[in-house]
Amino acid sequence: MNHLAHALLAGDDEGLVLGGLMGDFVHGRLEDDMLPARVLDGIRLHRAIDVYTDAHPEVVAAKAMLPTPYRRYGGILLDMWFDHDLARDFARWSDVPLADYSRRIHDLLHRHDDLLPDAMRRFRDYMDAHDLPAGYADPVELDRAFRGVSHRLTRANPVGTAMPVLAERDAGLRERFEAFFPQLMGFAEEWRGNVGR
Repeated sequence: MNHLAHALLAGDDEGLVLGGLMGDFVHGRLEDDMLPARVLDGIRLHRAIDVYTDAHPEVVAAKAMLPTPYRRYGGILLDMWFDHDLARDFARWSDVPLADYSRRIHDLLHRHDDLLPDAMRRFRDYMDAHDLPAGYADPVELDRAFRGVSHRLTRANPVGTAMPVLAERDAGLRERFEAFFPQLMGFAEEWRGNVGR
């Protein structure tokens, strides 16, 4: 899953949300003294969500819908496409309007600038410039994001040309997302309950 989903799945605890957003930017073993405890828990939740997602049968089936060579990059493409699905129908998944939710994320990242890794700060600036994560609802913005990811990858890849391929499969991918996401929400809620508040 991508940034919007990780934030939403972290619930209403700001530490968990911040950690969920930072999850792609903090690598390796987590030490107790590196960040506040709830932020570390948010990174752990992010990692648990990624493991759950990658193994889920609906996600595996969605990847199988992608033609070669896009399938090799299916994890990246579906993470972003599923955020697109989530953003397009956000009122179904949250009581908070998407624009308001997106502003909350921006505010959270700016208030905790001192905790952000440098790469997260750079990405936050990109988010500010492109109105992400709310912008993921816009196919033009999503296409721009795919092209940006493509340029950042070290090897030649088809990610930058994925938008029409995914759009062509929109109905089937959305069906997979709608079957999968409620289960992922249940998984995240249970995980948060087990970790405690």
